Amino acid sequence: MSDAFPIPLIALLIVVLYLLSSIKILREYERAVIFRLGRVLPQAKGPGLILVFAPIDRMVRISLRIEAFEVPSQDVVTHDNVTVKVNAVIYFRVFDPKLAVLEVTNFLYATSQLGQTTLRSVLGEADLDELLSAREKLNARLQTILDGHTASWGIKVSMVEVKQVDLPDQMVRAIARQAEAERERRAKVIHAEGEFMASQRLAEAAQVLQQEPSAIQLRYLQTLVEIGAEHNTTIVFPLPVDIFERIRRATPA
Repeated sequence: MSDAFPIPLIALLIVVLYLLSSIKILREYERAVIFRLGRVLPQAKGPGLILVFAPIDRMVRISLRIEAFEVPSQDVVTHDNVTVKVNAVIYFRVFDPKLAVLEVTNFLYATSQLGQTTLRSVLGEADLDELLSAREKLNARLQTILDGHTASWGIKVSMVEVKQVDLPDQMVRAIARQAEAERERRAKVIHAEGEFMASQRLAEAAQVLQQEPSAIQLRYLQTLVEIGAEHNTTIVFPLPVDIFERIRRATPA
């Protein structure tokens, strides 16, 4: 048996198989953090072909792509004591694979838990109106706080978006009544402004007609034409208004 398979050939075959098993290929978006005899190498390896000599080396793959994590729905009590359910989406990526492995046990889980607590604390300081109308401002604040905490983990939070805000049924009805009252208020204001502008125009027209008495007769005739255009039995007798003033003056007191 030893003559058929010489020991040097067997040893060479074992070395070749060991080297082949040590070859690892990393994609463009992947990096490998290598622990050699328990100590991490200064720089992460990749992308491309690398050698990992087990059991001396241990490799941890880290993806550098942007991760999208959905924060589960959280019960939040706003600053004006309104209970709402809010969920959000956090977009983050690893910029330092070495820190992401050494500084935190599981950076995905840690980031998700930090996102939940930060979401409740930040939105709890905002009023309901701010939560509904100033969402971009709250998103920027959430992103700044999360990015400040995760930077030491080698993680960059690029964006946070409040996804959905669920209001209680009674609050939805109250907001609907408020919106309806606001529309009615605007309609009344617009109607009053229209009446005011119309009264101003009528006052100006009255002054013009007062300067030219014959213009009043022309207006009478135009009114008769407009009334006579309809098929009705209404009889109109134009009576100048100033005749009452003349009668009053002619009548002795």
